[in-house]
Amino acid sequence: MSQNRKLSEKFHEVLKHEGVVSIVSWGVEPHVVNTWNSFLVVTEDERILIPAYGFRKTEKNVNVNNQVKIALGTRGVLGYKDYPGTGFVITGTAKYITSGDEYNMMKEKFSFLTRVLEITVDQAKQTL
Repeated sequence: MSQNRKLSEKFHEVLKHEGVVSIVSWGVEPHVVNTWNSFLVVTEDERILIPAYGFRKTEKNVNVNNQVKIALGTRGVLGYKDYPGTGFVITGTAKYITSGDEYNMMKEKFSFLTRVLEITVDQAKQTL
């Protein structure tokens, strides 16, 4: 992995397998919302784009405090010491996208979205 890359090959391998993603935000009140690994799109500059249909409490929190954490994993990728599964915790900053090229690209992939949650990754840590 390149030294300036935050998202490892193992992380990208996890995204190829289905699993739940938990997004934690806090601002107005602590909140957790879930989505699926297959819904995450990673841009060339390693931002994570997530289709948002609901996510209203998350949006309220992000408007007050844009710091978020996401946790994801799968049993389909070996972890440390051949553990049967692996996961990641990502910390970063979030904002919502409601128009533009990336919004349009995501809308074509996920017709149900009303907005796109964009996460700029600060740190990605493998946990298993």
